[in-house]
Amino acid sequence: MAEPSGLTHTETITDLAGATDAWRQWLTSEKRASAHTLSAYERDLEQFLDFLQDHLGTAPGISDLAALKPADFRGYLARRVSKGFAKTSTARALSVVRGYFRFLERRGVLSNAAVFSIRGPRIPVSVPKALTVTEAAETLDAMGDLASEPWIAARDVALVSLLYGGGLRIGEALALNRSDYPIGDTLSITGKGNKQRIVPILPAVRAAIDDYVARCPYRGSPDDPLFLGARGKRLQAGVAQRAMRLARGWLDLPETATPHALRHSFATHLLAGGGDLRAIQELLGHASLTTTQRYTSVDAERLMDVHSRAHPRDR
Repeated sequence: MAEPSGLTHTETITDLAGATDAWRQWLTSEKRASAHTLSAYERDLEQFLDFLQDHLGTAPGISDLAALKPADFRGYLARRVSKGFAKTSTARALSVVRGYFRFLERRGVLSNAAVFSIRGPRIPVSVPKALTVTEAAETLDAMGDLASEPWIAARDVALVSLLYGGGLRIGEALALNRSDYPIGDTLSITGKGNKQRIVPILPAVRAAIDDYVARCPYRGSPDDPLFLGARGKRLQAGVAQRAMRLARGWLDLPETATPHALRHSFATHLLAGGGDLRAIQELLGHASLTTTQRYTSVDAERLMDVHSRAHPRDR
């Protein structure tokens, strides 16, 4: 079997521990998985191997993995159902297990077609929950009124403006450094899988960031974070989420009004305004157009609501 492209790991794998170490190294060096992704993958694989130990009555080895039958993998899925795992979580876990077997097959360690014959749980298509244009504007205003210190209020407004005005993920925004400032007409963002994309920056977003930087009491080097917490360290996502929860309570918004909902709102409002789906895909950094197409359902729901309220035959 040919090795995965670019793999430099050449020693013979003789046990499961070595196989897992090689897989982990490959994810880190070749797939460039983030620390968060790597941790989630490791947890999914560990849960699968724990199941096998209970299922087989002994710690599994490479030969045990090679001998697994479809019924064994169905037992694994059934165990996750009995433990109350969400379908989305189980679908991802099965994908991780398949990836692990595929990696070992490419390394010539083992071959087992059974894992690829199992159908995973059917995932219902989730429709992103977006704020209305009015709710998004009110959220921006609330962020400027609810913080205890003026510079923190300016920071929260700048962050929310960037999420809604640029469609960034919260992690992408918080990963920005001082070297990214001053913000120009565009911003280079490193997204999932270390993929780069260019995001246009609206004048209002740029002005909000300028105001925050001018008020921020901390001055740092280019390698220091752009968005800072109260103690001058990189702002944590949990702090931003708490600020959003406070605004949500103040404005009586639904629990779906999270920082990530601002990204959904960005896409939904662009589409409603006539934005091209392919362009929105590029702006969001989606690898597949299928992911972006979920927003057409949001817009369709909005149009149906407008129709039902405005058409005379619906009154």
